[in-house]
Amino acid sequence: MRCSCCGVCCTETEMLLSKEDIQRIAKKGFNKKYFIKIDKYGYAQLRNRNGYCVFYDLDARLCSIYSDRPFGCRVYPVILDEDVGIVVDVICSERNSVTFKEKSEKGQVVLKLLRVIDEEAKCRCKNRFL
Repeated sequence: MRCSCCGVCCTETEMLLSKEDIQRIAKKGFNKKYFIKIDKYGYAQLRNRNGYCVFYDLDARLCSIYSDRPFGCRVYPVILDEDVGIVVDVICSERNSVTFKEKSEKGQVVLKLLRVIDEEAKCRCKNRFL
């Protein structure tokens, strides 16, 4: 797929993070409080700053941690629509450049990633209430 670097996907992101994502980004020297927010269900999400992901460089129109970005960002614009299943996000201007094969392969990654993230969130909630 192509990317136009428009930043729409980085606007008001709700990107979920796995423990592996968090560890990889923290190893780059970022304080976890800077880039993570945990919701009441135990899900870790990227923080936003000024309407964009904390790692989006608005002037350069690029991700400042591109090589270490979360897995969800790597498979985007393939997402899970809970009502439909695996889809290509309609807000992405380059959605038509995603091939059926890419959608299928990335869709499997999305499903696996969400299972991992769900388990991690359950553990966070359980540990919070112990």
